Amino acid sequence: MILSDKAILQAMEAGDIVVEPFDRSALGTNSYDVHLSKHLATYTDEILDARQHNKIAHFEMPEDGYVLRPGTVYLGSTLEYTETHKHVPFLEGKSSVGRLGIDIHATAGKGDVGFCNHWTLEISVAQPVRVYPGMPIGQLIYFGVDGDVETFYNKKASAKYNKRSPLPMESMMWRNSF
Repeated sequence: MILSDKAILQAMEAGDIVVEPFDRSALGTNSYDVHLSKHLATYTDEILDARQHNKIAHFEMPEDGYVLRPGTVYLGSTLEYTETHKHVPFLEGKSSVGRLGIDIHATAGKGDVGFCNHWTLEISVAQPVRVYPGMPIGQLIYFGVDGDVETFYNKKASAKYNKRSPLPMESMMWRNSF
């Protein structure tokens, strides 16, 4: 079941959902709008290797925006830091963003119970488009969990994205055994 606006507020009051900074006007009927931070990154190598640690170069968008171009994976991050202790968060792009030809995640739209961090966005575009720091970029939808959670994401030794950072994080696929 998806949480309504009132249920999201109740979960925040109980400390089960944390959004920092919180802006009441970003709360929708059944979602919370998140915003693009000024932090972007791109991979430094032309060819990425799933078994290697692929390095990224971080940079900041100027206030007057930055033009994203097709053929490049941009890693961005949400302005908001979030915590989810009893719900499964899903990050979806806003329809207005999709109508500009911007995808904000390739595959990683679902978070885990216990995820506590800024969200890294895997941004790609269909054509050149200028984006701006602070623009609405996506929306978090919260689902209830049926049953008790044995191990929260932020307590898992194998969790690859636990280090709190406002910067986008590169793929840690190389830490897997395959």
